[in-house]
Amino acid sequence: MEIIVILDNIRSMHNIGSIFRTCDAIGNCSIVLCGISGTPPHKEIHKTALGSTNYVKWKYEESTEKAILKLKKKKYNIIAVEQNNLSTSLNDFNTKSKLIALVFGNEVNGISNKIIEICDSSIEINQYGLKKSMNVSVAAGIVLWAITNK
Repeated sequence: MEIIVILDNIRSMHNIGSIFRTCDAIGNCSIVLCGISGTPPHKEIHKTALGSTNYVKWKYEESTEKAILKLKKKKYNIIAVEQNNLSTSLNDFNTKSKLIALVFGNEVNGISNKIIEICDSSIEINQYGLKKSMNVSVAAGIVLWAITNK
């Protein structure tokens, strides 16, 4: 299985660095940084990435929409990680696809409806607290581990 993580306008360089580190740990993962997402080399990314930016393949795309459309042409299954009316629980998610792209959205605004509409599906992590909100790097770790180990 090949996984591409699409980071849609992630504000925090620390979150970006943590996601690089998680992708390195997963081992079959690359990253597309989009919009306002920072890119290596950056000291705040380096602080949490701990050198993983040297091993994880990444590229920058100005537009998340264009990044997704390019991957669709390559037959990737594009999955938004977002709570919405159409999301499937991560526990119930199954795919036969060997090419997966996971879209993670901005820490405050999430993934826009425009981007969700061009994704093939949406998944969400079951949450039981009142806020029902998770840090994007934590969510990425949970989803990447779960999908890799199914």
